[in-house]
Amino acid sequence: MNDKTAYKQVYDYWNETVCCSTHASSAPLSRGYFEEIEAYKYINEPEIHAFAQFSRFHGKEVLEVGVGAGTDFLQWVRSGAIATGVDLTPAGIEHAEIRLKQYNLEANDLRVANCEELPFADNSFDLAYSWGVIHHTPDTEKALSELVRVTKPGGTIKVMVYNRHSLVAYYRWYQMALSKGKPWKSLAWVLDNHMESQGTKAYTGEEMTAMFTRMGAEVQSVQKYITCYDRKVPGYEWLVRAFGPDRSGWFMGVTAIKPGGTR
Repeated sequence: MNDKTAYKQVYDYWNETVCCSTHASSAPLSRGYFEEIEAYKYINEPEIHAFAQFSRFHGKEVLEVGVGAGTDFLQWVRSGAIATGVDLTPAGIEHAEIRLKQYNLEANDLRVANCEELPFADNSFDLAYSWGVIHHTPDTEKALSELVRVTKPGGTIKVMVYNRHSLVAYYRWYQMALSKGKPWKSLAWVLDNHMESQGTKAYTGEEMTAMFTRMGAEVQSVQKYITCYDRKVPGYEWLVRAFGPDRSGWFMGVTAIKPGGTR
């Protein structure tokens, strides 16, 4: 698959399937529709609040990469951040813009942009944040380098990516490789071909730390979260005991600091 095809597949998937929008039954883009999306997301992914720490960035320059339906982006604006958001798709930006209008709120900036080529100057933001996005882009390391580049010295980068050695990943491998008589297929192959948009990736904590280190950023924490998706795996409780709760979760939140400046 060439790069142009890979980018188009990611674009088409997420432009048609805006994050969590399939879980809303109200009229699209209505206030009820957005409130259903918000309820679904935070009931199923409550770890977002502890990871993002929205209120700590009041008055700070915040960039969110991959706004999707605007659920987290709304929290940045509500919390008083000077919030800028980008998304690969026009559908995502439309959702975020209309969502803010529902609450008479305004973003500092919202625009369509590729996370691998952010349209901002070096050292622009106090926080660069991305939840569940950069593992979908063809060149995840390039996207991460862009997040570091646009962060101010002394600023923070917070990203969530999928954990390859998780219950979700292993169960998906069982479903799409082992049970189909293809035990030689790797976890990476299964996720690439059978998890959300084509080309989805997952990482280990060591791989994420190494990537940040190559970019000159200092990893402060790597947290693996047991999610509602892990809990749906057959034998979940036994597997968590066997592998350990600090290793098994599908979501991996990584927080890093760009050296320099004052904090």
